[in-house]
Amino acid sequence: SHYHHQGGGELLCLGVITILYVMFTWWRDIIREALFEGQHTLAVQKGLRMGMILFIVSEVMFFFAFFWAFFTSSISPVFNIGGVWPPTHIVAISPWGLPFLNTVLLLSSGASVTWAHHAIIAGFKKEAMLGLYVTLIFAIAFTGMQAFEYANAPFSMSDGVYGS
Repeated sequence: SHYHHQGGGELLCLGVITILYVMFTWWRDIIREALFEGQHTLAVQKGLRMGMILFIVSEVMFFFAFFWAFFTSSISPVFNIGGVWPPTHIVAISPWGLPFLNTVLLLSSGASVTWAHHAIIAGFKKEAMLGLYVTLIFAIAFTGMQAFEYANAPFSMSDGVYGS
């Protein structure tokens, strides 16, 4: 069954706008401090670097936990989902259609951003910008395909462990 809460969409939009505002102003201040005010001493640079390292480590741990949960559910499915994977009441999406296209888009975006990175290192601004634009197009296409896939999937988040 589906639950509808009044004001949920407005609250989500308010949260997204607030996060975007905080991100914009915070990064603006960091750039201003670094470029115009010269406040980024060696200690500040080390702190920013450590913050980024800790963020990346937390993302690695998140994905490790996510995949641990997925493999636990799929390798040893429990009784209440029928003891099989995918669960008996789920119609699985073929991996050779849209998921395969999304994988190609994702890998292609990795290649194009690597191209842009090497162009930046070599000082080729035009090629770097082109590589970043191509990466952005891949990212928009990937996100659109994901939205389409989720909207048209024969299951949803509320369909148990497989849907979530």
